[in-house]
Amino acid sequence: MKVSDFLQLYSLDPTVLTVGARLNPATANSVRAKAAQTEASTARLHLRGLVGSQDAVLAAALHQEFPDQHHLFILHDREEAAYFLADLQHLLPDEEPLLFPSSYKRPYAFDETENANVLMRAEVLNKLNSHRGPKTTAEKASEDADDALPEGAEKSKKGKKISVKDTAGALIVSYPEALFEKVINKKSLVANTFIVKVGDKLDVNFISDMLAEYDFERSDFVYEAGQFAVRGGIVDIFSYANELPYRIELFGDEVETIRTFDPESQLSVEKRQQVSIIPNVQTNLLQETREAFLDFIPRNTAIWAKDVRQTLDIVEESFDRAEQGFKEMLASAGGVQIVSKPEDLFESGKTFKKLLDGFPIVEFGKRFHFKAGAEEFTFSAKPQPSFNKDFSRLVKNLHDNQEKGFTNVIAAESVRQADRLRTIFDELDNNVQFQHLLLGLREGFVDDTLKLVVYTDHQLFERFYRAQEGRKFSKKKALTLKELRTLVPGDYVVHQDYGIARFAGLTQVEINDRVQEAIRLVYRDDDVLTVSIHALHKIAKYSGAEGTPPTMSKLGSPEWENKKKSVKKKVKDIAAELIRLYAKRKTAPGHAFAQDSFMQAELESSFIYEDTPDQAKATEDVKHDMEQPHPMDRLVCGDVGFGKTEVAIRAAFKSVADGKQAAVLVPTTILAMQHYKTFRERLANLPVTVEYVNRFKTTKQIKETLARVAEGKTDILIGTHRLTNKDIKFKDLGLLIIDEEQKFGVKTKDKLKELKVNVDTLTLSATPIPRTLHFSLMGARDLSVIATPPPNRQPVQTELHVFDELLVRDAVARELKRGGQVFFVHNRVKDIDELANMILRLVPDARVTTIHGQMEGDQLEKRMMKFVDGEYDVLVSTNLIESGLDIPNANTIIINRAHMHGLSDLHQMRGRVGRSNKKAYCYLLTPPVAGLPSDARKRLSTLEEFSDLGDGFKVAMRDLDIRGAGNLLGGEQSGFINDLGFETYHQILDEAVQELKETEFRDLFLGDPTQRLQEAAATKGPKECNIETDLQILIPDHYVSNVSERLQLYSKLDRVKGPEELRKLVAGIVDRFGPLPQEVEQLADIVRLRWQACQVGFEKLTLKKNLLKGYIPATNNEAYFQGETFGTILNYIQTHPRSASMKERKEQLIISIDEVKSVGAAKRILSELGSEEKVGV
Repeated sequence: MKVSDFLQLYSLDPTVLTVGARLNPATANSVRAKAAQTEASTARLHLRGLVGSQDAVLAAALHQEFPDQHHLFILHDREEAAYFLADLQHLLPDEEPLLFPSSYKRPYAFDETENANVLMRAEVLNKLNSHRGPKTTAEKASEDADDALPEGAEKSKKGKKISVKDTAGALIVSYPEALFEKVINKKSLVANTFIVKVGDKLDVNFISDMLAEYDFERSDFVYEAGQFAVRGGIVDIFSYANELPYRIELFGDEVETIRTFDPESQLSVEKRQQVSIIPNVQTNLLQETREAFLDFIPRNTAIWAKDVRQTLDIVEESFDRAEQGFKEMLASAGGVQIVSKPEDLFESGKTFKKLLDGFPIVEFGKRFHFKAGAEEFTFSAKPQPSFNKDFSRLVKNLHDNQEKGFTNVIAAESVRQADRLRTIFDELDNNVQFQHLLLGLREGFVDDTLKLVVYTDHQLFERFYRAQEGRKFSKKKALTLKELRTLVPGDYVVHQDYGIARFAGLTQVEINDRVQEAIRLVYRDDDVLTVSIHALHKIAKYSGAEGTPPTMSKLGSPEWENKKKSVKKKVKDIAAELIRLYAKRKTAPGHAFAQDSFMQAELESSFIYEDTPDQAKATEDVKHDMEQPHPMDRLVCGDVGFGKTEVAIRAAFKSVADGKQAAVLVPTTILAMQHYKTFRERLANLPVTVEYVNRFKTTKQIKETLARVAEGKTDILIGTHRLTNKDIKFKDLGLLIIDEEQKFGVKTKDKLKELKVNVDTLTLSATPIPRTLHFSLMGARDLSVIATPPPNRQPVQTELHVFDELLVRDAVARELKRGGQVFFVHNRVKDIDELANMILRLVPDARVTTIHGQMEGDQLEKRMMKFVDGEYDVLVSTNLIESGLDIPNANTIIINRAHMHGLSDLHQMRGRVGRSNKKAYCYLLTPPVAGLPSDARKRLSTLEEFSDLGDGFKVAMRDLDIRGAGNLLGGEQSGFINDLGFETYHQILDEAVQELKETEFRDLFLGDPTQRLQEAAATKGPKECNIETDLQILIPDHYVSNVSERLQLYSKLDRVKGPEELRKLVAGIVDRFGPLPQEVEQLADIVRLRWQACQVGFEKLTLKKNLLKGYIPATNNEAYFQGETFGTILNYIQTHPRSASMKERKEQLIISIDEVKSVGAAKRILSELGSEEKVGV
């Protein structure tokens, strides 16, 4: 069913049409338009009986039928507003429903504005300001400004301003705390809005001056609101009125194009006709008079309120707090007023109610405030029934609905979910009929009037459903991402051939009277090496263990080569052992599990999150391995909370469904309990028996459990290393799942090797294995990487603060108020009890307990389990909680002395919260930030910026990569990585595995397509080619003035992989900096020339003084000399005896060709020598 068809069912409903006519009488009857305006402004409508998402469906249908009407929806709080907004966005995909949020990170934290929120508020004001829909007579008379063009407007032939969404009414969703804040008045906003249109005559200096007046900050690159950049005839501006920044390109003094662009990639997104530029209305126009948001919106706006009384109470409470805060600030400033009075910035409950009286009001909650003259509309509807994942009951219910003449609709965000339902229905009863509505809704409903049943898939499967507010690009995320990749002078770098040095920036060198740029590296004893920009691919930023500076290399010394050889030998031995084990398992006999049953589909559909592509792939990999006739040995790696346990549950059920048992081995008793709880809950509606053994159980209980395991009455057994004891006998073990194998002792690991022999084994690791390492080890280990977070999990709001008891009190109290629990991390055992007592003093009602590693095991685990069961509210702990714990009810974590933790540790601890659909908070507490070392400051601010799941993953990745390599290949890898840097280590590992595949294990990999490609490439010569030239090839500083950016562009050009990638890169440079100067065009041509040289078989190519020289390695190159390309070269030399020659020197063949005066001429010659045409573009 299409969304438009679904909405039309409501658009045509007489009750809905009547509601619309009451709110918009001018549309209903134009003859009574004048009288109707008055009627509309005092309309009081009570909508009774609306259930689930029916309120949003009704609003969307009304908007379709009466598109010029403005609507403001006031929900209870931000969370409810986000769900309502998501419903509107899904139901009206071509419209732009907007959220009008509070400016602040947290309620009442008036000193902490949230950039993204300020941007969203300005976006709403701009949309309302530029709206040109029908206006009241009074508004038309008072309108004194016609210069606020709507977004995307163009001039028609008659000069009238028009736009697709010109007359579409605004749909604004908000909540009391947001409406309590006043906004800039309309007249001031118009006066401070600067509009630029395509075709306007503008001077770059004028734009710069105007933006400076608006308090915009000039920077090299624009990445957050309030910034602008000028590069030649290109001006980048991030206005507070828009979600994305704009790029204005001038031709002379005329605006040629206007484009939005992505602040992270800096590349254009789409063309626009105009841009509205407004300053930060929150801070820059403080001297302007402020007015209530209800004064800003048009008088005919329909205000929908879920609970008017509650809204008025919250506004009044907020105003009281603001007054209290103002008095405290006044007292601390010795009576001097340093901030505006509360009444200038905020709305009181009394004035808010007075304003409400002048609008048409729709009350659609459980209780009603405006009684006098209210018109009631009653909807006959029921909530979606709960089926407790019993699909037989669901099938019966759908049949009953059909018989009663109801239409069954199931709303699901993905086609895959609908297909899963069909699979389940086909197994149970293939006559079930339902229509799939491809969208997400927060709650289903049954509409008796329209005979319509709307069920949501997430309620049927009892999955989490979380509203996404839309990804607002906030703060300095783009810059931070860039910093992670960019080299700055002083950084440690690794040169593949010369070792570890410090980067000393770009330098200009003269070659045959022509200027080029080069990289300057400083080695031990201040030795300097100048590296060509064409060899940038050989240089990488050094990354070793966090906080450990590397030993710099000595130029001219053999130590670097010796180090590489030593590491390569050790890595090769380890990789060989891995491949041997892998090969052995591939030939061992094992059980081939059957294909999935319908119950497997039922289990997978009921997962509370939508599968990520990585997770779906990992599940498929595991199931495919299990269906093979030899034992599986697969490692699934992924960050905290990315869904590894779910993959294990699905595998365990597949084993049980085939009549086999499964064992789950975990490193700690707490994790055993945690997994037992999770497995039991997930498999509750399926015929599976789950049990566990740990030291909390009595000997008698354990004996009984083990007897049931031996008899085959227990399907899944979960436990610690106790599972490896000889007294545990399975009747028919089919699958062994090992969680965090690296945390087990040597004895347990040895016992595991025996257990694994003929049993399918699945290992889970929370330390992510980098994808690069993953590819190196293909053929040495079956590996699945889950690198993306579940889509419905919100980012954890991360804040950095100086330690403050009031902040701790508010954070704990807020979490307890919403029925949640709190982790408080304090990594010093000696005063951990003092911290617990402080929390008790601040929040006397809190139930607080402590745990740390020096406690007796029993005491620690009992306290931990009581916290898991909700008997304690606050757990004060050392970093013991870093891994494994999954307590959905704990959604606030406070990390004291955060500067003492490494980035990856902080990231792992933050991963303990945000595991349900509640908003989660992480507070990093430190001493005064100014006194912290710079690396600690950078680490903490990085974590604060990257609060999205997956973002933190990127940031913590390097440190985790190193751990991951150690877990996979043995602990000593960390030492190797610190000696060489991660990139060089990875390159050596790559070479080692490749050599093993070509020699010792050649037979094993004969059918491997990647191996065939490698061997075919050997006949074509070397993988890379160094280029030297005396042509003036560089990026002029008048074209790209930022040194760091020039270096990055050189690096990208040097590493680009193919013609299409180069085309996109060049297009991106033109997009950002304007047309290419000749020097940059030559630089791109040199890249193409290098590819051709590689294809011809040269390992080095020089073009100096009009002489082209190509160098071919003369040793270990038999396959090449017998190939077609070398024959073409010989033929060329014979047919061009005057200009071409060949000689051998120092194990190299040198091909010389004279009179080559340009890069273009060199490319043509290499084409004749056998390079494919496609690289010569």
